[in-house]
Amino acid sequence: MAGLIDTHCHLDDEQFVSDLPAVIERARAAGVEAMVAVATSAPSSRTCLDLSRRHPGVVFPSAGIHPNHITQAAPAAWDEVMSLAVNEPVVGIGETGLDRHWDDTPFPQQEDYFARHLALSRRTGRPVIIHCREAEADVVRLLRDDFDRHGPVRGVMHSFTGSAATAAACLEMGLYLSFAGMLTYKNAAALREVAATVPPERVLLETDSPYLSPVPLRGKRNEPGNVVHTAACLAGLLGMDAASLAEQTTRNARALFALPG
Repeated sequence: MAGLIDTHCHLDDEQFVSDLPAVIERARAAGVEAMVAVATSAPSSRTCLDLSRRHPGVVFPSAGIHPNHITQAAPAAWDEVMSLAVNEPVVGIGETGLDRHWDDTPFPQQEDYFARHLALSRRTGRPVIIHCREAEADVVRLLRDDFDRHGPVRGVMHSFTGSAATAAACLEMGLYLSFAGMLTYKNAAALREVAATVPPERVLLETDSPYLSPVPLRGKRNEPGNVVHTAACLAGLLGMDAASLAEQTTRNARALFALPG
């Protein structure tokens, strides 16, 4: 399967320290044309930007602070993210969002930073990359508030695992839905039912690597080249052949993130 884009991977993760060039080479060999290296903190944002400069035209960075990393951030971290976000290689804002699974960051503080990222996305014209874990109603509430005040939200619900109602609300507000390796899991029948209803022009593919390895690679470190397995699963759900799915999702990714090509 050629012509894919991994729209969400953490190439700055320590699990890739020893062999990142080989990881990128394997992804290219698997047909992955480009990868969005998604940041989780101010230092991560700097590293992702540096990786994009070392792999031009292949790796594209985001800038942002993950909701679970807010309390560890230095006092100047948000100012640094805002400064980095206007650099030309940066293609996305985040990852941001809300998380009720972990209690690393007080929820009101998560909401504050989510709103900051949404505002930064609108100021820079770069799409927002949204994390949501056990907080669907809260994420939709904040997105709806932003949508009602400013209009369509340019962005993506990353690693989507939500309900049909959440999917419909997000699509209505202008967001894309991105699917990761969970789509292939045996216990994800409900998610596959939702994915099958999403218009092909609004879906994206991702690995969230080094996490969430798809079947048949569960238990192993994930990497961008493995997006082919999720792509094959999604193609079947949408009634598309592999080549058409690759072409459509890549067109979607290039449109959302303003990627060249």
